[in-house]
Amino acid sequence: MAGVRDLDRQIEKLRKGELITEAEVKALCIKAREILVEEGNVQRVDAPVTICGDIHGQFYDLQELFKRGGECPDTNYLFMGDFVDRGFHSVETFLLLLALKVRYPDRITLIRGNHESREITQVYGFYDECLRKFGSINTWRWCTEIFDYLSLAALVEQKTFGVHGGLSPSISTLDQIRVIDRKQEVPHDGAMCDLMWSDPEDVEGWALSPRGAGYLFGGDVVADFNHRNNLDLIARAHQLVMEGFKLMFDNSLVTVWSAPNYCYRCGNVAAILELDEKGKQYKVFEAAPQDIHPRTGAVFGTTPKALTSEYFL
Repeated sequence: MAGVRDLDRQIEKLRKGELITEAEVKALCIKAREILVEEGNVQRVDAPVTICGDIHGQFYDLQELFKRGGECPDTNYLFMGDFVDRGFHSVETFLLLLALKVRYPDRITLIRGNHESREITQVYGFYDECLRKFGSINTWRWCTEIFDYLSLAALVEQKTFGVHGGLSPSISTLDQIRVIDRKQEVPHDGAMCDLMWSDPEDVEGWALSPRGAGYLFGGDVVADFNHRNNLDLIARAHQLVMEGFKLMFDNSLVTVWSAPNYCYRCGNVAAILELDEKGKQYKVFEAAPQDIHPRTGAVFGTTPKALTSEYFL
């Protein structure tokens, strides 16, 4: 019981945007690894579930998401990756989601995005944020080890396939995903890379991606994949959508984006997708109001130049 009480205390602290200690981070990551190692590459998820896209360290917007969708564990959540980088609060964002995973393992599913990577986080903010907030890179090292254990995809009620990026020319069945050795840094190419980097596009078949990793894939590819695997819908994230969500290919694929006013300057709304026995419902929400941090004086809703980049991953 002491462990549960400690975890509840840490969750309450993290919900307030306060940091837990480095020792608590290490212990949390050890517990999380024990849970995640038991999950499959394609993790089974029961409905009702609320599906979320990229968060990108926008902690106060994550709080808005929970206000709109309900708190965990009251609501069952599937987060489709890219928890970190870009935003001011990647540390608080990922640690809160990880603590909720440890506390309520059957009520929140976390799958890996392309930013859950040692290489990417050293460029786009998470590494520097860990160093700045803890005075060492230990938290970054422990968290990036956890990234290697995150599932690659999810399957909701055997009918909805959740993945961060998209499909791969190397994969035609879910069983081919199930046999990937996921406990590694995200490769620069191949099936595991494609799942996190690919994008749907109005093309026939496959095309080279302007991202330099993954592929562009068309409606014919989606139709074939869904037919082979008896799926109704592919839910994915990875791409900024100004309206929060975007349906494609006769509603057989949807992009869900959950970071409103992305990078504190894009002006987009965000969305979550609720799946239950009644069907699908998209809920749209806006960014948290601008506020001034009581300790740092930082104004949320503005971005220092160091965090600003034209290349939206």
